[in-house]
Amino acid sequence: MRPIFSANLKLILASMTWLIINPNAGRAQPGLPPPIPKVQIAEDGRTFRLGKGHSFAPFGVTYYRPGTGWAPQVWKQFDLASTRKDFERMKALGVNCVRVFLSYGSFYPDPGVLLPEGLAKFDQFLTIAEESGIYVHPTGPDHWEGPPNWQPVAIEDEKTLSALESFWKLFAARYRGRNVIFAYDLKNEPELGWDSDVLRTKWNAWLAIRYQSLDALARAWGETNHLEWGHLSVPPDKDALKSRHLLDYQTFREEIADEWTRRQAAAIKSVDPGALVTVGLIQWSVPSLLPGSVRYYSAFRPERQAKFLDFLEIHFYPFANGAYEYGSEADELANLAYLQGVVREVARPGKPVVLAEFGWYGGGKPRFDKGAHPAATEEQQARYCRRVVEVSSAYACGWLNWGFYDQPEATDCSEFTGLATHDGKTKAWGKTFAELAANPPSLLANTSTTPLRPAFDWDACLTSVAAAKDLRRQSLESFLMAQPAR
Repeated sequence: MRPIFSANLKLILASMTWLIINPNAGRAQPGLPPPIPKVQIAEDGRTFRLGKGHSFAPFGVTYYRPGTGWAPQVWKQFDLASTRKDFERMKALGVNCVRVFLSYGSFYPDPGVLLPEGLAKFDQFLTIAEESGIYVHPTGPDHWEGPPNWQPVAIEDEKTLSALESFWKLFAARYRGRNVIFAYDLKNEPELGWDSDVLRTKWNAWLAIRYQSLDALARAWGETNHLEWGHLSVPPDKDALKSRHLLDYQTFREEIADEWTRRQAAAIKSVDPGALVTVGLIQWSVPSLLPGSVRYYSAFRPERQAKFLDFLEIHFYPFANGAYEYGSEADELANLAYLQGVVREVARPGKPVVLAEFGWYGGGKPRFDKGAHPAATEEQQARYCRRVVEVSSAYACGWLNWGFYDQPEATDCSEFTGLATHDGKTKAWGKTFAELAANPPSLLANTSTTPLRPAFDWDACLTSVAAAKDLRRQSLESFLMAQPAR
């Protein structure tokens, strides 16, 4: 028996075992609340609907509790009574979708084995959500409660990818038919590294297939130096506007990212064809602003990823002109223009887009970046976040704030990004959020009237941080021209 067949057989047997033990796993059972309608892609292909009925805009938060460390331990320190109270508070503020991280430590420390303790807690979590009428958006697994018992954990690593395929087949099979699950998010902000032994080996193999001969490769790259299969180097991560060598490497990285997404999405669909699948893209998946050199492009290009996903998600924080400090309207507008440009590119494939992580601090003086940023009021946070929702509504049809509570233990802006303080007091942003939740922006109503922006030159932005900065400047000029007179 070949090893790959043996591994697949083990997965099938494991899934069958779950069904034997829990023949109604994931479905309505005595003692559980009745199932809520399933979220589906609407007929327009750009929004969501509930069953065959009303439109649905995911409007919610990422969930974790204060006092559980940083990173928060949602499952290791799971408190049933406190979680139920949290859902009551979230429902009162209009939350209809909760994103929550799964973790290797509580669910999947070893390949092919789901931990019953973690599953039991997740079952309780789903039941509370159903009772509240709130959808759950599982994300992961990831390192929030420790790494798995294998190393390395890398996107390009075959052992990791095979283990993740196994995880999703087991997990999605167990919860097939559980309508309370909005969608599966494969991972929080995946990013492919720039250089590793595995990447160099795959890069050389990729080039051999693409060019067939060293002469053809040398002509494409304009190389006069001696080239040798197996010893072709990774290009420097420095600006080289539209360099063929650098563009080839970015394309190669995108293909690695594509395969990572394709295989996991296929694993979920193989056991639950009706499940919705997405991935929470970091904002430099659209390389209009990179936190350094071109190496920081995530390689998860929205237009390519869309082929494997039911809808697209993007995360966004205000980093134009440095981290936003509420210092001027000009800085706010620069960040809103940056936001709209990013979300527009994510929406280009024509699938629904959710701004699945956003927010900024308010209600105190933050400690992140060594305390470099000034204090901000709750009202400043509420104004900025409202504008994020409004400006992105031309292209997005869902919004999930980063955090329900402020997190005093956090080492980043999460310290003050919540709808509520760490002790449960509703903040100004929480009140504004409730207003928006009660009357969300018309889904994509502004698309036809959104002014034209400069075309996004992917080849330029993938090879030059300076070119990306210039494009962002042009986009800001167009954005400002479209603003109403004050």
